[in-house]
Amino acid sequence: MSERPAPLMIQLLRHGRVASHRGDIPVTEEGKQEIARLAEALAVRLLPGEEVIILHAAPRRASETAQVLYEVLSRTCAARASEMTTSEQRIVVHAPRRNDALRTPDLYLAGTRVEMVSSAAALLEQLPPDCGLSAEDLGRHPFWQGFWNTPDRIGYWVRLADPPGEDSLCAARRLWTFARSLADDLSRQPRRYLCVSHSPLLRAFLRHYLFDGVDPGEPEYGEAIDIENQTDGTFCIRYRQRQRVLT
Repeated sequence: MSERPAPLMIQLLRHGRVASHRGDIPVTEEGKQEIARLAEALAVRLLPGEEVIILHAAPRRASETAQVLYEVLSRTCAARASEMTTSEQRIVVHAPRRNDALRTPDLYLAGTRVEMVSSAAALLEQLPPDCGLSAEDLGRHPFWQGFWNTPDRIGYWVRLADPPGEDSLCAARRLWTFARSLADDLSRQPRRYLCVSHSPLLRAFLRHYLFDGVDPGEPEYGEAIDIENQTDGTFCIRYRQRQRVLT
């Protein structure tokens, strides 16, 4: 790939704190405050003239996290704009928009795509009313029985070779393909993508692209994986104390 005309940073973030995963529940007030503080810290590191694009997965916890990021960054950057000498230096923060590449792993039950949830009742709510399954039936399903009876449920999926849908390698490849494609846009403005997703997808990505097949465990709420597109066309992935350069 040819040298990029402007800096590009991609940040894959876990959504804000939630009380449980029993269904499509909102971010807690504490979680919103944590994301607001994250956005305030990020705002001071933005480059003059940087364009910020906020993308999120469909569930409520991801969209609400994206909205808090947008509101805080917009407010902070508007105040900062008064200090800019020219309009070209102003930071533009775009309204959040959904992107399905950031969705949770594709799992299927009775022909229906379902989200990972922490109870049979919440899983049953995702199925058609005429599916013929009960909560008791779901509790006997081999995958879901193992999922609910394992303390580290996401780790159970990450390490499973044959789940009923995407395994961790498939999900990781989907996220990496999406992230690399963002460099196809040859914008002249510095750009930063804030991509709000979920721990299964981020954990799978880390396992396969940064931790040599070892499961790294859960990222914190609001924690980010940084992917920087460098001037030679490579991508530097950073997470905690680790980093790796990929093409």
